[in-house]
Amino acid sequence: MKRLRLTLSPLYPLVALVCAAVVLGAALAPGTGLAQKTMQQEAAAIFRPIPENPPKLPGNIVTPVKVELGRLLYFDPRLSASQLISCQTCHNVGLAGADLQETSIGHGWQKGPRNAPTTFNSVFNVAQFWDGRAKDLAEQSKGPVQAAVEMNNTPDRVVATLASIPQYVDLFAKAFPGQKNPVSFENMAQAIEAFEATLLTPGAPLDAFITGDESALTPTQQEGLRLFIDSGCSDCHYGINLGGMGYYPFGVAEAPSEEVRPTDDTGRFVVTNTASDKYVFKSPILRNVAITQPYFHSGKVWRLRDAVQIMGSSQLGFELEGKDADIITEFLKALTGKQPEVAHPILPPSTESTPKPMTQLLPEKESGKKG
Repeated sequence: MKRLRLTLSPLYPLVALVCAAVVLGAALAPGTGLAQKTMQQEAAAIFRPIPENPPKLPGNIVTPVKVELGRLLYFDPRLSASQLISCQTCHNVGLAGADLQETSIGHGWQKGPRNAPTTFNSVFNVAQFWDGRAKDLAEQSKGPVQAAVEMNNTPDRVVATLASIPQYVDLFAKAFPGQKNPVSFENMAQAIEAFEATLLTPGAPLDAFITGDESALTPTQQEGLRLFIDSGCSDCHYGINLGGMGYYPFGVAEAPSEEVRPTDDTGRFVVTNTASDKYVFKSPILRNVAITQPYFHSGKVWRLRDAVQIMGSSQLGFELEGKDADIITEFLKALTGKQPEVAHPILPPSTESTPKPMTQLLPEKESGKKG
């Protein structure tokens, strides 16, 4: 960084200025109270802690029975045509809401076109999917069920399956009281949304730091936080999830490699048909990023440090040197929160009238929606 040369006259004020700078520099040195307080305040203005309890859902009144119904549906593979794939398959609650695959395996062993985002804390995102085509978790949950490359089912067949199972019929009636036909595709989506909204990971070291615990971050993580903010990372990765709040071009300074950013996936352009949205994606959330590899919508980068360096060159326009990449990576580890403990439920048994698994392994030649 260039330094400006100051020439002041007379000499005495210059000496006084230097002395003041020395005193102030000592006060602001890393680890001192004033520097600590300033960084805490700055970070608290940019980021927010994950709450212990889920937020209210617009248009979806959440009750314990609706959450429980959503939990069952999340784990139930009968929502898929093959009866082999559930939400849990690609968004494993034991793997931080992800599946540790470049792209998920779907119907007939097809590979999805994009890496599966975590469901943890996703209720706080401005929209869902990498391209933001779903406004909320309820709308999002309908997509994979119908996508040929994922669960390859239809709304009518899903409803027929659920309506054939007495325990589900009873739960839908309790979760959606007063409705004439509570077993519906829309109510399935709302129940899954209610459950997914509970998949929160509070208690990350960063959350403790911005709420007053000066010792929550190690000195190296504090350095990483400082660099994360000063380098401009927080311009896109801000808010409660450190991401998920806006849409940004992937390749602001230079395009990443074809492997990392495939040219045939134009991102949000497919949703808006607006030229400026080519290769624009919703910023991924950084909560639990240290344990949700691989990275980017292509899922081609497995090391977090490598992802940090790619972001430096493609988004910030400069190479992050070895130490800088290391300390930012160390800071990102401070975003891992307490993982929710979710028991795999015993699912309601099928009946003789429950539709059987589809014997056709591969769907007709029709590409599914991208994730």
